[in-house]
Amino acid sequence: MKPGTKLKSAVCDTEVMVVRCGDGTVECGGAPMVEQKPEAPGQLSDEHAGGTLMGKRYVDADGKFELLCVKPGKGSLSIDGVAMAPKEAKPLPSSD
Repeated sequence: MKPGTKLKSAVCDTEVMVVRCGDGTVECGGAPMVEQKPEAPGQLSDEHAGGTLMGKRYVDADGKFELLCVKPGKGSLSIDGVAMAPKEAKPLPSSD
């Protein structure tokens, strides 16, 4: 996997673009994400059903992964089972 790769959830409608990546498995809804949408969707895990928001960037706690959500869905993003969080916006400098 490399930056620019588009991944699709195997259990919901979520699609992401890889901005930054490290070693690990990108998951959505408790299942690994794939490059080609499977014909039959899998089962969404209740523990990973927080949903994703279009246009939001998601990062892991270590800052090794950054994903941009290009299509929202019901599953939440994780790396090797550890939940990702929406990236906080940087504060703008004051114009005093």
